[in-house]
Amino acid sequence: MSLIDQSSRNVPPAMSSSSESPGMHEASRREKLRKIQELGHDPWGSRFDGQMSIGEIRAREGEIVVEPIPAGSDQREPTQHGPHVRAAGRIVLQRKKGKLIFADIRDWSGQIQLFIGRGQVGEDNWALAECFDLGDLVGVDGQLKRTKTGELTIFAEKLHFLSKSLESPPEKHHGLTDPELRHRMRYVDLAYTEGVLPRFLDRSKIVASIRNTLGAQGFVEVEGPTLHTIAGGAAARPFKTHHNALDMPLFLRIALELHLKRLLVGGMERVFELGRVFRNEGVSPRHNPEFTMLEAYQAYGDYRSMMDLTERLILDAIAATGRGYQLPWNDATIDFTPPFARHTYDELFTRHTGVDAADTVAIKKLADDIGLETAGKDPDVIKSEVFEHKVEDQLMGPVFVLDYPATICPLTKRKTSNPAVAERFELFVQGMEIANAYTELNDPDLQEQLFRTQLAGQKAEDSMAKMDEDFIRALRHGMPPAGGLGLGIDRLVMLLTNSQTIREVILFPLLRTEAKNR
Repeated sequence: MSLIDQSSRNVPPAMSSSSESPGMHEASRREKLRKIQELGHDPWGSRFDGQMSIGEIRAREGEIVVEPIPAGSDQREPTQHGPHVRAAGRIVLQRKKGKLIFADIRDWSGQIQLFIGRGQVGEDNWALAECFDLGDLVGVDGQLKRTKTGELTIFAEKLHFLSKSLESPPEKHHGLTDPELRHRMRYVDLAYTEGVLPRFLDRSKIVASIRNTLGAQGFVEVEGPTLHTIAGGAAARPFKTHHNALDMPLFLRIALELHLKRLLVGGMERVFELGRVFRNEGVSPRHNPEFTMLEAYQAYGDYRSMMDLTERLILDAIAATGRGYQLPWNDATIDFTPPFARHTYDELFTRHTGVDAADTVAIKKLADDIGLETAGKDPDVIKSEVFEHKVEDQLMGPVFVLDYPATICPLTKRKTSNPAVAERFELFVQGMEIANAYTELNDPDLQEQLFRTQLAGQKAEDSMAKMDEDFIRALRHGMPPAGGLGLGIDRLVMLLTNSQTIREVILFPLLRTEAKNR
């Protein structure tokens, strides 16, 4: 087998089979940094124009021309001619054998092998190549060809040093296996853990798709305030802060809703915001104290308008990632083939609990049996808690759950035919709530009444413990009938990328303070 055939294809990404052992000291890297400087190179690099992404380079494989061996010739291998390319990336694999170095470099579009021959690059470039470590960022000019085994390779003609890595990459067999360490050192996780960078690039595609879909339907993007004088728009505990100059307490927003609806009053008929919201609550595989929310409001629509919009947003996001409607989820498969199922809240309650959704006595008994506190609670609140415990986990979906009890929906318009039912839906997939939408309540008197009912008994530290009087005043100026939607971006990305925890789709999730051992 030729040396080119020994190109370490089976060595895991980010590790070398030779030159660097686990725990290699920083001193060795600093010594190479000094040698790079002595060779006349800046070890921290400079502007490097004209490089193509590795994905684009790999797409040029068809330009390689192989000339057949002439009849009667003693030539042992056919001659190849390929395009001249320029690439830049991080060294994630390296193997030296005599006067040859094989290295893999990776950028955010892919990975490709380099062939560095001492005789091909000359002594100056070879001396530079001998200073390469795993994790270094390098540039290369060369010809794109294939090895004897067919491996697409850049045969280096000139090398460029772009940045020195003073830290060793993760150890070959163990790597960053501790989830907290991976999330804390996301820069290392992105660089070396297989699949992490593509996942976050998919997240960007999903968010861009949502903006494009909304824009195509006439929605305009706006930015509401992050600091609120009143915590409202959702039932959640807020983070508190204080403005020194004005000497006033403020809250980080827990929802985007009330300011966006003010814009409906002002004549902005289709508005949306993609923004961070903050809730001072627990951390779990499905919850992070700060997360990304889409809220969109459409004048002259209703919750059914929002169902159609939600389905369109998700289908377009799937298309943006290049996936089909059948998506893996752990050991299961989610079928996003439209149209998504639609069932009423009461229908699903009865199906999954075996209790008539209208039988308040039986529902209370069921709640008592499963250990829920029921004393002093409205029957619909008890019913809602039973739904959360017994039904939601069964909703594999995607399924729109329609028509919630009105008493638990203070911002929602009631059905004209049945005021006990609110025109609200939630979208569930794999037992997770992904979206929540209403036909928006625009009656200022009823809204004020419902706020006052909801505020009764609220703890002072909880959200909505104070009425947003200005929002009521805005409604008195006339808000058009409208549909409103809230869509959890992080949970949607979880589902579309087969990520089992929310921390896997948030670049920098909230972590405990790092313990210092030195």
